[in-house]
This record gives sequence, C-alpha cells and structure tokens, in this order.
Amino acid sequence: MMADAGDLSPDIRQNIGAVKARIDAAAQEAGRDPSHVSLVAISKTHGAARIAEAIDAGHALFGENRVQESETKWPDLKAAHPHVRLHLVGPLQSNKVKRAVQLFDAVETVDRPKLARALAREMAAQDRRLKCFIQINTGEEPQKAGILPAAADAFIDQCRDEFGLEVSGLMCIPPLHEEPGLHFGLLAEMARRNGLDQLSMGMSGDFETAIRFGATHVRVGTAIFGPRAPLTVGD
Repeated sequence: MMADAGDLSPDIRQNIGAVKARIDAAAQEAGRDPSHVSLVAISKTHGAARIAEAIDAGHALFGENRVQESETKWPDLKAAHPHVRLHLVGPLQSNKVKRAVQLFDAVETVDRPKLARALAREMAAQDRRLKCFIQINTGEEPQKAGILPAAADAFIDQCRDEFGLEVSGLMCIPPLHEEPGLHFGLLAEMARRNGLDQLSMGMSGDFETAIRFGATHVRVGTAIFGPRAPLTVGD
C-alpha cells in the first residue's frame, strides 16, 4: 500500500528505512531472501540536495526518467560518490543514446531494435557496458512504451545475438486499473523461459505484490522523497 504524503517523514533516511522494512517483510512472507530485492530510489523531479541526503543515508541505487533532467544533477553527484549507480527507467530517444551511455549504469527501457542497435554502437564507442532490461508492454497498451509480449522472445534473442547487449532482465509497468499480479506473473514467466533472473517491477503502490512474484528490483520514489513536482508522469 502506498504511503500517504502526510505519513512520510521529512527525514529521507527514515523513509528509506521504512520502505526497506516493507521490502524485507514482503520478501520473507514470500519465502525469499530480502537481500535479493534491490530498491531503486526514483529521484526524478527532486534536486541534488535531496538525493545527497539519500546517499548520505547509505543508499546507492537510483532511477531517473529523463536524460536531460539527469544531466543537471547527476554528473556532480556521481563524481562525488563513485559507488552510486543510476538506472534510466523512462523512455529513451535514439538521439539521446550517447548522453545516456555517458551517464547511466543501466537502461531499463530497451524496447525496439533501433534503440538496441544505437545502444550497442554507443557502448562500443565509449567502451562502456551498461546493463539492459527489456521493457515489456504486458498490457499491450497502445499509448505505453515496451515491446509486445508476442514479440519479446525474438527481440531478447536479437538483443543478445545480433547486438551483443548485456540483457540482465525484464521490466514492466502494469496498466493502472488492472490487477498488477497478473502482469508480474507474466513477466516472471517470460524471464524464466529466456533464462533471465532479474525483474524490475513494482512501484510505490504495488511493490510488495511484485516481490511475491519474484521482483529483484522495485522502483520507489514517492514513499522515499515525498510528492513530486507537478507535470510529471509515472512513478
């Protein structure tokens, strides 16, 4: 259940501790090792000072939605804290691939051959190897990014064999008004048959359900940093 903004502490350290406690409890209830579930703190729309508070609290894995916004705060943060890792969890345009490869450590939204090819070329040019998650549009929503489930197996093979990407796992964002467990279960089955063991699924409102279905990465922003600035979408 998503924390209400009024229930959040202004202390980011305390909020991170509360989310991690919920992750631990959900993992234990599912018979899983809590250490196998990573918290990706979604810091989009929040400034460098707030992110630095989370880093000072001991957190080291973050997610951002936009390359341009990330460039305004993350180069200095990563220079000061080289152990911190940053995932791109929003759509990536092909013309921003160079900048994304320079800044991020993983791209969770690989969803089309043109993007996969561009990522492979740019990683070779920069001599950087980013982890890649294939984004699956499990709800087959026309307005949402992600490759359709029927095309996913062939695309995963193409990313591995033709483009030579390091495909680490799969990612999804379930439809807003559908039972998320159905989509998490579908993603888990697709990962299993493709020999993938990492699943990025679950956000502030449903990450405990995602953990029951095998999530290895949960993306939580609001429950850590509080409400985001206006005019943003997603979690």
